[in-house]
Amino acid sequence: MASMNENLHWYVVYTRPRWEKKIAALLQDKGITHYCPMNKVHRQWSDRMKIVTEPLFKGYVFVQVEERKKWDIKLIDGIVNYVYWQGKPARVRDEEIITIKKFLQEFENVEVTETRLAVNDTVVVTDGIMMDYKGIVLEVSGNKAKVLIQSIGITLSAIFEKKKLIKVDRL
Repeated sequence: MASMNENLHWYVVYTRPRWEKKIAALLQDKGITHYCPMNKVHRQWSDRMKIVTEPLFKGYVFVQVEERKKWDIKLIDGIVNYVYWQGKPARVRDEEIITIKKFLQEFENVEVTETRLAVNDTVVVTDGIMMDYKGIVLEVSGNKAKVLIQSIGITLSAIFEKKKLIKVDRL
């Protein structure tokens, strides 16, 4: 399902804490296409069990706007900023939005977790001079990982920011 207008793109915005539903309502009032994925979660109170809906991604809402109008979004009270990737607001493919919607139709009580790196994980470098090189994690410390990279008959180990590595199945 491609956009009718090629200038329309999905982006992700940061919201004030616990403002996801408010932002969705404000965007709705302004006629701006948005998506705030809601998760059905079972909550236990002292006297009963209840199913409540809460935002799947805490602090984030997806917006679909024209390239030339994307900066107007930041004027909406409660929107902090765009999520950036490589120095500019990150675009989200239509297919990814569709996948999230389908997933939430199929499942309840969904959990979102960050991909964690561990020693011996296989990774690919996503940015910088070593981009697209594969390696094995030797150490993980804070937001950095030491990675062993074998290439052209030599073995290198280097420290990378974890956000510049993606975990893959194997070399």
